[in-house]
Amino acid sequence: MLPRTHMDEPSASGADQRGAMSAAAAEHPLDPGQEEVAAFLAAWAAGQAGRRFSTHAAHVFVAGGEALKIKRAVRYPYLDFSSLDLRRRACERELEVNRANAPDIYLAVVPITRERDGRLAVGGKGAPVEWAVRMRAFHQADLLGARAAEGELDAAVAEAVADAVFDSHTRAPVARDVDTPARLAAIADQLAAGLAGHGALFPAADCDAFRRGADAALERARGCLERRAAAGCVRRVHGDLHLDNVVLWQGRPVLFDAIEFDEALATIDTLYDLAFLLMDLDHRGRRASANRVLNRYLWRARSDLDLEGLVALPLLLALRAGVRALVAADTLHRNNGLNDGSANARARGYLAAALGFLAPAPPCLVAVGGLSGTGKSTLAAALAPSLGPSPGALHLRSDLERKSMLGVAATARLGAQAYTPAARAAVYGTLVRKARLALAAGHAVVVDAVFAQEGERAAVEAAAGSTGAPFRGLWLSAPPETLLRRVDARTGDASDATAAVVRRQLSRPVGAVAWTPIDAGGPPGTTEAVARRALGL
Repeated sequence: MLPRTHMDEPSASGADQRGAMSAAAAEHPLDPGQEEVAAFLAAWAAGQAGRRFSTHAAHVFVAGGEALKIKRAVRYPYLDFSSLDLRRRACERELEVNRANAPDIYLAVVPITRERDGRLAVGGKGAPVEWAVRMRAFHQADLLGARAAEGELDAAVAEAVADAVFDSHTRAPVARDVDTPARLAAIADQLAAGLAGHGALFPAADCDAFRRGADAALERARGCLERRAAAGCVRRVHGDLHLDNVVLWQGRPVLFDAIEFDEALATIDTLYDLAFLLMDLDHRGRRASANRVLNRYLWRARSDLDLEGLVALPLLLALRAGVRALVAADTLHRNNGLNDGSANARARGYLAAALGFLAPAPPCLVAVGGLSGTGKSTLAAALAPSLGPSPGALHLRSDLERKSMLGVAATARLGAQAYTPAARAAVYGTLVRKARLALAAGHAVVVDAVFAQEGERAAVEAAAGSTGAPFRGLWLSAPPETLLRRVDARTGDASDATAAVVRRQLSRPVGAVAWTPIDAGGPPGTTEAVARRALGL
């Protein structure tokens, strides 16, 4: 167990966003005396059956339930830890930026001191010879990356991760006068040049395609990125939000190991921060989890600017994957590992992912209707990852939009006043408006609602027509006794439907429904399979 400090490899490090685009850095400590400190701390850890881990910029010593992390005495083009005072300040900054998200993990900055008898001590009374961040240790199995390696994240975990990220963005200070398009253009240019420098690994055609695709994606998103910056969407955020920098601490996701050494790398559009997590999940084959994280984040944000910001998501995902590709290539070159087939495939896989993000699937709108208890939300959530650009469709659910509009929790129970004709019209109007925003941004949408009235169905179809996106409607049905049994069995769900509500729905005609009929009376998996065949998925 250890506090994660970019342990996997440099490609997991925020530092390498800058380092991968810079000249080769010195690999040897600039302070030979630090080796004595490292040996002392290694002995301290070993005495408690602990371990030592080293990265390009830190040494971490784990023992018992704690860990001590010291900065390596190195100087890179993108960071300087060459002096004791610089390392002290870096430790203090690391504590400061991480305690906002992980106060139970980041405990203090402590000196490693030289005592009067010449021995070293942790937090002694002598003169400091090194500085360390004291942290609580945790099991690596609790890292989100380890959980994702086992399969898709549990829905509750995925939503809790989205909540943690959203809450961190809400707390983060706003940065003004940041030219987001210019910054992203510079990153894209540096990546393109760096990738082209690895001609033995990356075909020239792929490097050219990356440059062209990134340029085109940036132009499509430029106006939106500028509006987002003006509205306060650029903030001092985590900056290195990959799966191995999120830990399930005491059952809840906690973000840690935020970038502390470069304010520019961490002062970015909030969607660019989120994009690293989404890209990491998607690239690991966990698109359903990525889709759930994105949808929960957007629901929490309740912001049209974030829906409009989906136009930038292909670019942001591609840049995150491009950085990983370049760092993997640089690592191979530095280690003379060009004959390492798996490492080569890893680097090429990241570039292939970046190119895939830059050539997104076209948007579409799928509406899932039917009476309460037919399983509309379950089906829509299952279909969403397979629709449109990565990581799948925006899922708009009438039950959740109703709660959002009233400013209450998703599972709060609402009374009859929330279901008046005016309230109903407002909810359906919001669904249509949000669908149009996402479609206009090039993103796919799946909307689930009862759609019992012909006008409601016509309005959602028109939303697709107004943006030129293809539309498919699915109409779910099941025997009345099945509907009643399902709604009676619900717990902790956003729907307010009861058996009485279902009976009222059954008593009212829905008119002529031209959407594709789907028998939803069986298990959810069967309904999903039928719907996928109907949609050609």
